[in-house]
Amino acid sequence: MKETNAGKTIDGQNGERDCGCLAGRRSGQSLWRHAGAHLKETMTKKGVEFARECLIFEVCQPQQAKKVLEENMSVSTALPCRISIYQEGGKTILATLKPTTLLAMFNTPQLKGVAQEVEDRIVKIMKEAASG
Repeated sequence: MKETNAGKTIDGQNGERDCGCLAGRRSGQSLWRHAGAHLKETMTKKGVEFARECLIFEVCQPQQAKKVLEENMSVSTALPCRISIYQEGGKTILATLKPTTLLAMFNTPQLKGVAQEVEDRIVKIMKEAASG
């Protein structure tokens, strides 16, 4: 697993398998759903040619979102959390922005624990998807 300040990526082996592992996945109170069209299809519909494939999944833990939004409604601009799946150098990559990093941008240190819980759950699900 590679880790950066912006997020975590996990090298997988098969994009279709990884996609299937995330679609509709429930882990604890997390509810995953596909965000709609593939990025390439969405861009094409808007008249922009884009050759690369990228699936974007959204995740929302309503109870955690409520805690955050009651404290600072402007955090709504960063919700819901997302995981992208794309190919890079012949490998399937699962990537996300860390909730702890995103929340830090809103100057709400009192919510660090909530962000860490969400991040831990996202990373766990990504690892499960990457391992098959």
